[in-house]
Order: sequence, then structure tokens, then C-alpha cells
Amino acid sequence: MPRLHSDPNLNICPDYADGVFADTRLQLTNENINEQQAIAILRNIWQADNNIAKAQWDRQVEEDRERQEHVDRLNDEEQERLEHDRREEDEATQKEDRKKNKFKYTSIPQRDVPTEPVIIPSSYATCKLDKGDYVELWYFTNAGLDDAKLKTSVSEDAMIMATLAGGETAWVSAASMRNASTIVDDQNLPFEDFCQACPRIISAM
Repeated sequence: MPRLHSDPNLNICPDYADGVFADTRLQLTNENINEQQAIAILRNIWQADNNIAKAQWDRQVEEDRERQEHVDRLNDEEQERLEHDRREEDEATQKEDRKKNKFKYTSIPQRDVPTEPVIIPSSYATCKLDKGDYVELWYFTNAGLDDAKLKTSVSEDAMIMATLAGGETAWVSAASMRNASTIVDDQNLPFEDFCQACPRIISAM
């Protein structure tokens, strides 16, 4: 059946009483059917044909709707697939970038601006604290901290020859050694230096 291109619901039945349809009416009239009955027959025939066209039109509309829904669904699925592929590609790129640039993604803690200077003792004192060993208060006095600043100019990888407790000599890290001649024992520490060092070593611990 050929496809309809206009809505038959909008069609209007012709006026079969018009003179244009005189020959058509004449073909239907006889001793049993008069002209008025012929007009009614023509109207009924037109109505029946139009009802068939209406039913076909409804089927067409439904088929077109289903076809469009199918196309839209395929387009949505394709768009979703492309979006999924793009997200996976972005995640893979970001993951690779994280591996190459770890410091770029290091989180920054939310902290207030320091109101006091940061106390950085010498590497020797820090190592002792990490091990839980005894460390002299002198390292946390102004003199000890000044000495630590001077030693930071020396590379952490620098090695020096040192004499061990057993009398043997060995190469050791310069940062792990101390200059015993400058250290003041706790019992000989001036009271002013003691007051400086105590809160600092507590904070460091």
C-alpha cells in the first residue's frame, strides 16, 4: 500500500449533489435508486475509503514514532558509549600524569599561617629523637640551632672519616656526626639556654 503524505482526518467529503458529479450520479441511478440515494451511496463510499486511509495514517504515525524512538535510542547509546570512552581515556591520561608528576597532585594541608618560627634542629639531634635516644638540650638552644643552620650548607650525602667507639675508623654521614667540642652538657647549661631549649625539644618530640 502506498505511503500517505497527508492526514486523511483533515479531508472533507465532496458535495456529490454538485453538478460536477452529475455523470457519477447518473451511473448509479435506476428504477430502484433515485438521485438522492445515489448521492448517499457516493458519500458512504467516500467515507469508507477515508476511514481506511485514517487507519493507514494512524499506523504510519505509530510506525514513524517507533522508528524515531529506535533511532533516538541508538543515538543515545552511541553518545553514552563515546562519553564513557572519553571518561576512561581522561582517567587513563590523568593516572599516567599522576605517575609522572607525583608532586603536582600532592595535597596541600589546610593550615593557618605560622605565628612562630619553625624550629629545625641538626640532623644528628633529629636522628637521635627518631631512635628515642638521649639528646643534649644544647641542640635546641639558640647556639645549637645556629650551628644546625651552618651544617645545612653541607650535602646530606657528604661522608667523613670518623673514629668509632671501638677505635676503628669508618666513613659516616657528616649529618650524623656532632662536634663534641661545642656541645654543652645539660648540667652545665646556663639557665637562660635551658629555658630556651626545653619547650623546643618538647615540641620536637
